[in-house]
Amino acid sequence: QERLVESGGGLVETGGSLRLSCEVFGRTFSKDTMGWFRQAPGKAREIVAGITWNGNSAYYPDSVKGRFTISRDNAKNTVYLQMNSLRPEDTAVYYCSAVGTDGSSWYSHLDYWGQGTQVTVSS
Repeated sequence: QERLVESGGGLVETGGSLRLSCEVFGRTFSKDTMGWFRQAPGKAREIVAGITWNGNSAYYPDSVKGRFTISRDNAKNTVYLQMNSLRPEDTAVYYCSAVGTDGSSWYSHLDYWGQGTQVTVSS
């Protein structure tokens, strides 16, 4: 059965760091482009990072560029998100997914999500 299990969230102060993990079950993970999304209360889910199947290319929106780093370990079916210099506006539930892109936007191409992991940044 396919599923995504995110972990690593928590409460940190402004300027702090967290490392999120997402383990993928039931899929040929090594063939997937993977992404991290976040959803803050009352807001739409948004992409915060994407990485190609071989890890050779990554994408970040301007809001997190230079602060977040996505990586993956295909042997462990796991994708990571290192988040540094965290800000209160980074507070959200973070999710991973297998993703696609049309060149201008990134989207999940799965019909399910994991439980997500809560990140809260205090000011």
